[in-house]
Amino acid sequence: MNIFLISGEPSGDGHAARLVSALRKRVPDAHFAGLGGNEMKQAGVRIYRDYNEMAFMGIVAVLKNIRSVRENFRIAKDALLKENPDVLILVDYPSFNLRIAAFCRKHLPATKIVWYIPPKIWAWKRWRVHRVVRLSDEICGIFPFEPEFYSRYGYSCRYVGNPTEEECSEWLRHNNQRKHRPVSDIIAVLPGSRRSEIEHCLGKMVAAARSAAPTKQVIIAGAPSQPKELYQRLAPNAKVVFGETYSLLASADAAVVNSGTATLEAALLGCPEVAVYHIAVPHAVTFASLLFSNPVGEEKKPFFTLPNILTGKEVVKELIGSRFTVEAVAAELRSLLADCNYRAQQTDGYKEIRHLLGKHKASNNAAEVIIQQL
Repeated sequence: MNIFLISGEPSGDGHAARLVSALRKRVPDAHFAGLGGNEMKQAGVRIYRDYNEMAFMGIVAVLKNIRSVRENFRIAKDALLKENPDVLILVDYPSFNLRIAAFCRKHLPATKIVWYIPPKIWAWKRWRVHRVVRLSDEICGIFPFEPEFYSRYGYSCRYVGNPTEEECSEWLRHNNQRKHRPVSDIIAVLPGSRRSEIEHCLGKMVAAARSAAPTKQVIIAGAPSQPKELYQRLAPNAKVVFGETYSLLASADAAVVNSGTATLEAALLGCPEVAVYHIAVPHAVTFASLLFSNPVGEEKKPFFTLPNILTGKEVVKELIGSRFTVEAVAAELRSLLADCNYRAQQTDGYKEIRHLLGKHKASNNAAEVIIQQL
């Protein structure tokens, strides 16, 4: 039995690796191949292309690297034809994976296509829902509102649980973290995993942390795909750690987090946080908010970060685009550090997030769904 997976970024690589482990328990003789990273490789997946060669975000980055983008598509298509998999599992990475799904439908019609972590079409580009469904045999959603979203269009989606919640819960159990967080004198900085976002955000994030808490140590969570020299150049004298993100968030007094999966990780690990995101065009956030939808209620204000999207309210302060300044981030950090009531409002929101996500073994549930397709 052949199973092919495609993931184009670090978080997806980890989620895919856990899914492979769950599938291997059920189908011990299965052969796994795909595009991904070290975690998938360690799980026994034959990697045809590393995600470090695929992480191009935004139109400008894609155009600047158009030859590499074309090469990535060629490698993926050739690998699919060579492997002729029984199942193609697509892990997020929508723009790339939608094109590969269309190729697979045309050239390998017997191959089943399963989305594990489907595109966030509930946030924007909702018109793609029809294409996603047409190019899927099964959709395994990771947010509890996704089945209801798909049902609005007459389609089905299974909520299998959230892999980030699964991983954070397991980490907390294995590391015996205390319920009451000790004062650590640490501010965590999570600038993302892509080089472009790190270059745009890290300097301001570190400057804000130092301004808000000059006596605390600033520690940066480095992405495994990026060299240490990048962080040292952009944030001299700041400590950088790799492979210790959960430990850092679980012990830090507060965190500055680039909007993405890391905002949910901070919430699930109980770390007070402020979310930031760089937008190249000044004041473009106003236009973006018109495009961005709220999946939990059309009448409610749209949000950009996962904790707020899940709850439908501002649990985490979002400093996006022109609002992302050193002064604004520092002011929010000071409030989180000094105002117990303000901080408690955020941690109460964290409890609501954990309740909404529930306790599910996402990788096991998704594996069961995939096995049913074989």
